[in-house]
Amino acid sequence: MPVARPSRTSRLARRAPSRLPPLVAAVLALGAGTAAAAPAAPARAASSADAGPVALQAREIRGRPDIDLVAEGEVDLRRGPLHLQADWLSYQQAEDLASARGGVRLQHPSGRYSGSELQLRVQRFEGFVLQPGYEFERLQAGGRAERIDFIDDQRSVAHAAWYTSCPRDEGDRPAWVLQADRVRIDLENNEGVAEGAVLRFMDLPILALPAMSFPLGEGRKSGWLPPTVDLDSRSGLSVAVPYYWNIAPNRDATFTPKVITRRGVGLEAEYRYLEPGYRGQVLTELLPDDRVAGRSRWALEGEHHGALPFAPAGRWLAAGVRVSDDDWWKDFPRDSRSLNPRLLPLRLEAEHDLPGLFGGTGQGLAYARLLRWQVLQGSDFPIVSPYERAPQFGLQFAGQMALPTGLEQHLPGQRAGWRGLEYSLQTELNRFVRPDLPGTTAEPTGWRAHLLGSLALPWRSAGAWVVPRVSVNAASYALDEAMADGRTRASRLVPTFSIDAGAEFERDFTWWGQGLRQTLEPRVRYVNTPFRDQTGLPNFDSAGKDFNYNSIFSDNTFSGIDRVSDAHQVTAGVTTRLIDGRSGAETLRLGVVQRHLLRTQRITPEGVPYTSRLSDLYLLGGASFGAQFALDGALQYSPDIKRTMRTIVSGRWHPGEFRTLSATYRLTRGFTEQFEVGWQWPVWKSSATVAELARGRSGSRCSGAWYAVGRVNYSMKDSRVTDSILGMEYDAGCWIMRVVAERLSTGRSEATTRLQLQLELVGLSRLGSNPLKVLKDNIPGYRLLREERGESIAAPPVYD
Repeated sequence: MPVARPSRTSRLARRAPSRLPPLVAAVLALGAGTAAAAPAAPARAASSADAGPVALQAREIRGRPDIDLVAEGEVDLRRGPLHLQADWLSYQQAEDLASARGGVRLQHPSGRYSGSELQLRVQRFEGFVLQPGYEFERLQAGGRAERIDFIDDQRSVAHAAWYTSCPRDEGDRPAWVLQADRVRIDLENNEGVAEGAVLRFMDLPILALPAMSFPLGEGRKSGWLPPTVDLDSRSGLSVAVPYYWNIAPNRDATFTPKVITRRGVGLEAEYRYLEPGYRGQVLTELLPDDRVAGRSRWALEGEHHGALPFAPAGRWLAAGVRVSDDDWWKDFPRDSRSLNPRLLPLRLEAEHDLPGLFGGTGQGLAYARLLRWQVLQGSDFPIVSPYERAPQFGLQFAGQMALPTGLEQHLPGQRAGWRGLEYSLQTELNRFVRPDLPGTTAEPTGWRAHLLGSLALPWRSAGAWVVPRVSVNAASYALDEAMADGRTRASRLVPTFSIDAGAEFERDFTWWGQGLRQTLEPRVRYVNTPFRDQTGLPNFDSAGKDFNYNSIFSDNTFSGIDRVSDAHQVTAGVTTRLIDGRSGAETLRLGVVQRHLLRTQRITPEGVPYTSRLSDLYLLGGASFGAQFALDGALQYSPDIKRTMRTIVSGRWHPGEFRTLSATYRLTRGFTEQFEVGWQWPVWKSSATVAELARGRSGSRCSGAWYAVGRVNYSMKDSRVTDSILGMEYDAGCWIMRVVAERLSTGRSEATTRLQLQLELVGLSRLGSNPLKVLKDNIPGYRLLREERGESIAAPPVYD
């Protein structure tokens, strides 16, 4: 590499250093040349060969132009991303070789290194460093070695090395250490390989392997993953060792052999794929000989999303879950593969987008679907299966069209408020079937065609709206068996007229020096639906709606199609809110709503006519006191019996980081009464700050933080705990220990208890069972102790 001739200032610095200030700086253009072009490598980081000239600074610099030079005293060499510091440095021009001794410190995109001696071919980044310490800034981890050989700027080999994320200061003994005879690092292929690896925790070897490979970041790599260990009251101890197969960038698979002490050996497998026109995954679990059940057991789950051939706006889906027997959900409660662990769906769908109707704005959808269920029955009480739809064909449209010519002139109010006619239309053809449950009466099956349509003429302004609407619900049935009156065919049509109106008022005021905005939002809805006798018609999909602030304003008290409640009623409600004038956050919300019947309602979910003119009163409220405390509640009050029918009250206190306490009370009179409390709270902390713990500064000393986590659901009606989670987390900075016990109710007198133990070595991996999903799903406001670093800090190692 040609060296530019030193300037007159640098020659003076070499000849008469005593005349200049104590620190003499010479900036030399040592690397203006370029290297020979090499074949392009994908995803390769910029090397030091592309970094341009070298800048050198030292107390004294001497040498021969274009041959060599020597720098002494606070030597500082920079070239692009490479930064080298030492007490003494020599540079041989012909060999492009830099030698450094004393306080050597090297900073490079691959990491930071410090040692006693270094030799480095600067342009090729080839050489070695002796007795080095090294740091990976992204992982906030590092270690020491006897020697590190730099093959190039992407590859290196460390000899007799150890690695940890715990403090590496002199005199500190790291709590955990990964030792290896040799470690090969390949940044270009995102791979590291440790030979003769031993993992020690608290000076005890907990894992020893002849070779261990691991990804350097978030990349994927084939190999064995860390083992998982579970313990529960129904299956005993379970040990699983997953093998990950990185088939291609868009395909992978995981095979997990496991041993269950009470049940025997098993295998889990998962296959995932992602293609331009489709994606999906398949999961399966097999126990060929369950010693407890005395039979083979299995579970299968799959999901496939794809585009319809020759239809760019079309797509299809196939998804399903099936298990071998009814007891699967009890024996493996955390393997729940659907929202309801006892109702397992099988779905097949095809959809195609359509344009809107009537030339206006809108969209439509054509679809064909198939839905079947597997119902897992229990010994305590049977479950009645929902109806299966085999098949289901449908069309639906929704949109807006312009007002007819001349109509706008005859409408009251501001013309700008009339936005045009809004329409919606849905029509379906379904065949409903349901497997008979032994010991029960057979339910009707057959075909149903229905049509739901509505047409609205809304008027909306900045602070008010009025929406008159006409809708219709029509259905026609063709049954397999005759109804009570001997018919197999029946139909009915139910029209509805409604007017929905509301307003929003605002005012600004100051309270205790704080600027607030109060809103007042009244709403009134009138509904008129004539009575149509539906006695004897099948009920495939209708049920009474849950009573809440939204459902009380609906036209129909039933969900689904088969039942339409008659109505001549007015529903009125009002909501008021207080909003912080600076942040825009809602600090208070209060609401009340009630329905007034203008005539007796004859079709009701309970089957008994509503003769009372007033419905139950529904009240809701919520308050936030800063970012620390929030309170929410809802109450359903019956004016007939003058008692509360339903109550939900919940509160949450979040005074600081990793501190959250929540409590909820639920009452449904005559059915359930429950109290639930959840928490994440530090029970003991050392003098180390949270930031110090996150940097791993507690080391091996017992100076971390203990956190209690849990959730308990207590049934006051049954006087028993239904579900509970209790656990402890210990954060030592560079490692975290979690112990979580979980109790799941699987019946009135049955429950499964599970114990999970996990050791997280920050910057390396997590060992044991994984309770994190359980904690996040069940404890409101739970935060991971290392959430800010994400999964990249714990890329799972792969064991060869």
